[in-house]
Amino acid sequence: MAKNEFALAFNEVIEDKQLPKEVILGAIEDAMVSAYRRAVNASSAQHIEAKVESDTGEMLIFAEKEVVEDVIDEHTEVTLEDAKKRNPEVQLGDMAIVETTPINFGRVAAQTARQVIQQRIREAERSAQMEYFNKQSGEIVSGVVQASNAQSTTVGLDMKAEGIMPANQRIARERFRLHDRIRAVVLEVKDSSRGPQIILSRSHRNFLRRLLENEVPEIYHGVVEIRAIAREPGQRAKVAVMATQDGVDPVGACVGIKGVRIQAIVRELHDEKIDIIQWDPDPVVYITKAISPARVNGVYLSEPPNSGRTATVVVLEDQLSLAIGRDGQNVRLAAKLTGWRIDIKSLVEAAGDVIQKLQDDKELIELISDVVETIPAIEKILTKKSEGRPITPEEYTELSKFVDSIEQRSHQIQEEVAREEEERVAAALADIPETAFKMEINDAGLKEHIFNILTEAHYESVGDLLLDLKIHQEKLLDLAGIGPKAIENIEETLADLTFPDPEPEPVVEEIPESEQVEDPEAVVDAPDAEITAESTPEDGQPEAVSEAVTGSEEKEAQPTAEDKKKEEQATSEASDMVKDDVSLDELFALKEMFKTGTVVETESETDEKDKKSKKKKKKYVKLEYDEELGEVVSQKKRKGDDDFGEDW
Repeated sequence: MAKNEFALAFNEVIEDKQLPKEVILGAIEDAMVSAYRRAVNASSAQHIEAKVESDTGEMLIFAEKEVVEDVIDEHTEVTLEDAKKRNPEVQLGDMAIVETTPINFGRVAAQTARQVIQQRIREAERSAQMEYFNKQSGEIVSGVVQASNAQSTTVGLDMKAEGIMPANQRIARERFRLHDRIRAVVLEVKDSSRGPQIILSRSHRNFLRRLLENEVPEIYHGVVEIRAIAREPGQRAKVAVMATQDGVDPVGACVGIKGVRIQAIVRELHDEKIDIIQWDPDPVVYITKAISPARVNGVYLSEPPNSGRTATVVVLEDQLSLAIGRDGQNVRLAAKLTGWRIDIKSLVEAAGDVIQKLQDDKELIELISDVVETIPAIEKILTKKSEGRPITPEEYTELSKFVDSIEQRSHQIQEEVAREEEERVAAALADIPETAFKMEINDAGLKEHIFNILTEAHYESVGDLLLDLKIHQEKLLDLAGIGPKAIENIEETLADLTFPDPEPEPVVEEIPESEQVEDPEAVVDAPDAEITAESTPEDGQPEAVSEAVTGSEEKEAQPTAEDKKKEEQATSEASDMVKDDVSLDELFALKEMFKTGTVVETESETDEKDKKSKKKKKKYVKLEYDEELGEVVSQKKRKGDDDFGEDW
């Protein structure tokens, strides 16, 4: 193949497969190596390389061979003369990489390695697709419909990949025709034996989020933030937005001039209605806006400790159907958007429920006795409504004030009860040691059947059990198998327990700067102190310096009174000898040991320049006073050894 022909064909493959040049060349070279191994039946241990010139299409094979004088097997051996053509420094017996391309190998390899090349390119395509679409996860992609049925829709994507859109990820009543160009969000990318499996979606709320980012520049740049999205695909969606900068209208930015921005999204979503509302940190205001387009008369929140939070929304009768929506769609989306359970009531229904609650709860009537006087007038209005007679606007206002006052007072009472409960818990916790919450319930010594019941009720620590005994004993009595006698047994068992005081945290005392020692090694620890003989200074007089024994050195046994006396005498005589200009060499020439002597450290003599640049070397010598000889003897000691070595 001519130079230009191969280059054109090679570039065509690269463009068609959308793969890097190195990937295609690597696949061809691997295929050539595989073809050569099959052709000559080469061992897998033999190193073989292939090289393809992308401009000319020339293929070369290089194999590792042993350098010998006489070649017996040309597939594994090569002469020294041939080996030096590639590497002049090679010697006999070495392993050399030499060219060994068979004659007409290009045509043979093309037939043998065709499947290998196709397989490698296919694997490279799948790997590139997997990497690309993993990065596209959660983003909108565009493709062409290749097939569509009741179960799924197949979409052709970039890089010759195929995406699958299941039926539950399509917008309701949406139908696709062959070769339609559609947009969808990449929901998930799975790896499989047949390549990446790309799951697309047009019904996910993130699809609406990405469409808003594309159509509204303020959202893309972060000036407007999407706080929540609730959506029923193809029918209706609610989006809560807020501005991150002052002076920006988030709702107006999303709607656009004359609704041009939101209408483009509505058309893409198969005429799905979209309500844009402004997010508010106040739940009452937020829920009021979420119920739009209905006008709300009042929102009353309830957050009982043992159940989900509920918002009661009161509207006028003419707004009731609008607030609920078709098949409850409006209130359902509002509940998803806000995270509150929403109960819609008409004003008349709410007033009747409030009166019923007052009749059932006598304690509540006593707490709000000032409102009780208005109950007869409210009942009269409700009777009038039940008889079908019209109610004046003034009477509606009176009903609204009555419901609002009762609900507000009820909410205040609930807050007071919750605050009292918190105070009770805090008081009970003050009487329970902290270590009780670290002690497991199986260490309390309870009876086996009681222990099993409490374990099934998810009691883990003794502290939790003590807390419920003090403030929520009825919770324990509600457990099957726990009665008053069992409670008494639990209390008696826990009363016998003792809880250790928590370990105090270590306090680190700071040493004043005036008391800090500059060189810790210079501190003398009297019983284990060592005398260090420094090298003779310039005036020729030696100096004796005391130095502490480090942790790595051996510690002497505590000397007796007699030993101390002998040691003081020996030290005194040694000092006299030093004062009489006895050289260190004479001291080290002595051969016997002094049993209670001290360790002496000496330094090798060096000049002043070496002392500044190098670390001083220390030799350890033990001095001992011999009573029989009347002399001080010495012996070399190796640092860290328990016994002395040979005498000097």
